[in-house]
Amino acid sequence: MKKKIIVILLVLAATVGVTGVWMYQMFFGPAVENRFTVILREGETYEEMTEKVKSSLLYRWSFDIYAKRINLDRGIEAGKYTFDEGMNVVQVARILKFGSDNSVRLTINNARTPEILAGKIARQIDADSLAVLSALRDKALMKDLGFKSAEAMFSIFLPNTYEVYRNITPEALVRKLKAESDKFWASAKRQEQLERLGLTPYEVMTLASIVHEETNAKEEMARVAGVYVNRLKIDMPLQADPTLKYAAGDFSIKRVLDKHKEIDSPYNTYMYRGLPPTPIAMPDMAAIEGVLNYENHDYLYFCARPEMDGRHNFAKSLAEHNRNAQAYHRALNKMNIR
Repeated sequence: MKKKIIVILLVLAATVGVTGVWMYQMFFGPAVENRFTVILREGETYEEMTEKVKSSLLYRWSFDIYAKRINLDRGIEAGKYTFDEGMNVVQVARILKFGSDNSVRLTINNARTPEILAGKIARQIDADSLAVLSALRDKALMKDLGFKSAEAMFSIFLPNTYEVYRNITPEALVRKLKAESDKFWASAKRQEQLERLGLTPYEVMTLASIVHEETNAKEEMARVAGVYVNRLKIDMPLQADPTLKYAAGDFSIKRVLDKHKEIDSPYNTYMYRGLPPTPIAMPDMAAIEGVLNYENHDYLYFCARPEMDGRHNFAKSLAEHNRNAQAYHRALNKMNIR
């Protein structure tokens, strides 16, 4: 009799042990065989959301049990979720419970037009370029933020990397970037720089867009900015070639000619004094800092060097500038650039 009891107990122990191992495996064994990502959208039911996840899982039954235990059915946040190889159902369910990897590091950098900017943004968030462009051109939003055009709103886009939700709406994104811009300009350091310049943040961004298009040499941006500041101070036309390219709608122009200077446009800084009405591009941070920290000098002119190395020769007098310009034009002629 004792032997039978011992055998029964051993069988029960073995059964419990096997069941325990099996149960442990169901909940804590690897349930994700291959890394996968799902997009859960607003308006989808709990069943639709979880089915997207379970279709790539082992041990779906145990997932349902644990999901019920943690009340997952009370709500799953819409967003993008990534599950790594080797995760168990407990880890998967808890990721769904406590939030997605819905955030994205959105990088904003130079763009010449709202269309280009919209395309760059759309590649990084869950919105198409048309929706982003519509927000940039939304007249009610422009008015609310104090702008008259999408081109004017370039002044709020500071080149940087921002942490945003992937499913952020284009309008919410524009408002967020406006808030980031306001924060940037509100610092004591920026206020001191603006006072020294005698320009508003909008005017700085407009001038920086010209500097950005004038030179790729970051080390001379402050000097180029100093030339334009000197011209503004004496009410001398800026005569910035990039504004003529913008007025012509063609940044591929390699040689600015007299015919370009005759374009009747508020962006023609040969024809009209002062800054153009809006930025002509989204400037990079080096150009913005170049304007804010413009070099204090007596130069009124600059011209691309005949070496075509991306740098410029600077001059204090028109006679000196004309000599520099002649050398540059000879180089253009030699290269057959018309």
